[in-house]
Amino acid sequence: MLTIEGGRVAGGCDGIRRREFIRIGSLAMGGLASFSLADLFRAEANAGTRSRHKAVINIFLGGGPPHQDMWEIKTEAPSEIRGEFKPIATSVPGISICEVFPKLAGLMHRSAVIRSVVGAVDRHESFQCFTGWTPDSLRSIGGRPSIGAAISRLQGPVDPSVPAFVGLADRTQHAPWSDPGATGFLGPAHAPFKPDGPALENMKPRISTDRLADRRKLLATFDGLKRKRDAGGVLAGADTATELAFDVLTSSRLVDALDLSKEDPRVRDRYGNGQPYKFQYDGAPTVNEHLLIARRLVEAGARCVTLSYGRWDSHSDNFGLVRDHGAKLDQALSALIEDLSARSMLDDVTVIAWGEFGRTPRINPSAGRDHWAPVSCAFLAGGGMRLGQAIGSTNRLGEHAKDRPVHVQEILATLYHNLGLDVSKTTIIDPTGRPQYLTEMGPITELV
Repeated sequence: MLTIEGGRVAGGCDGIRRREFIRIGSLAMGGLASFSLADLFRAEANAGTRSRHKAVINIFLGGGPPHQDMWEIKTEAPSEIRGEFKPIATSVPGISICEVFPKLAGLMHRSAVIRSVVGAVDRHESFQCFTGWTPDSLRSIGGRPSIGAAISRLQGPVDPSVPAFVGLADRTQHAPWSDPGATGFLGPAHAPFKPDGPALENMKPRISTDRLADRRKLLATFDGLKRKRDAGGVLAGADTATELAFDVLTSSRLVDALDLSKEDPRVRDRYGNGQPYKFQYDGAPTVNEHLLIARRLVEAGARCVTLSYGRWDSHSDNFGLVRDHGAKLDQALSALIEDLSARSMLDDVTVIAWGEFGRTPRINPSAGRDHWAPVSCAFLAGGGMRLGQAIGSTNRLGEHAKDRPVHVQEILATLYHNLGLDVSKTTIIDPTGRPQYLTEMGPITELV
């Protein structure tokens, strides 16, 4: 809940006394706001000069999807490796994928699969998929920021009332699977907006917008104060949280984007709802609507939307899980690609679906596959990339990258490139005053 208080502030502005406070509907801000006031003013200055913007929808398949049961079926491997699935042809001659993805197979000319992702670590968390780095990197100063936090810092919001960085993941029992993206050394000022709980009700102001504007003027008297900034950016985060809250509460764009009742029912039907939720356990449900909300948020102005889809930790009944999760993902992801294309957004929006690592080549006694960090996979679409490709391959048993290993950092560098950032030049100053590059590697040359 956002509480605005008037009162004496230590160190200045003696004329303001503690007189009143306002409680405005609960804003699930993921802690604090997702952009700084400077970024806000830049966005306002640029308003009206930009009709389109670049964006990323990062779909985290938490748990580690089985690479050899999705985009590269190992038909020549022995039965204890191969599994149950058969490959099907796609819209690109010579490329085949798993039979549970017939809709995506028909869209392969608008997509790309990476069959040889390397550089992952055996940790059940979204960190690498959202940052490109291991969790230990720069830990002493707060850690590396996720792509959403970095974009919030570097590019700011497209619209002041729509956060640049939004995290849609439902809360999971295994918390790292629903982490929408770390702020790292950037601090809470660039945390993702998280519409937890009954978001639409929470964002309705409990006072009139006229009175809200009066209170905003009261808070504006603090703008001239030189606030002491702490190393973690908590005070800055609090200020920007209040600013964003006012923008959200006096605009309908974010609320409308989250309200699926405003969407064409035929479009909603194409995405489906992903129910019934199976194989969820301590992970994320297969919420197909999140992919539709992601498109609506990007359309409203968000630059980076993350979500966690399903629980792919298939230590048992791997093939039942992939049939369930894969069929639902096939429906929602294909609908998203077609939807973005129909709205002339696909070249501007990069969609990626991937997990933290792959699964073991050998099927275990429980008909499952266990953790396998040496190689994994990714599915991409949009972003103005050169699509209709299958990049890399694994050896006959699906153990290691055989052709064209693609590092996790190359994938993040590609996402940054598609957002208009040159990773060879762009840096962010860390709390020690040192410039930090977004990645150590360049984008995937085959795609850009």
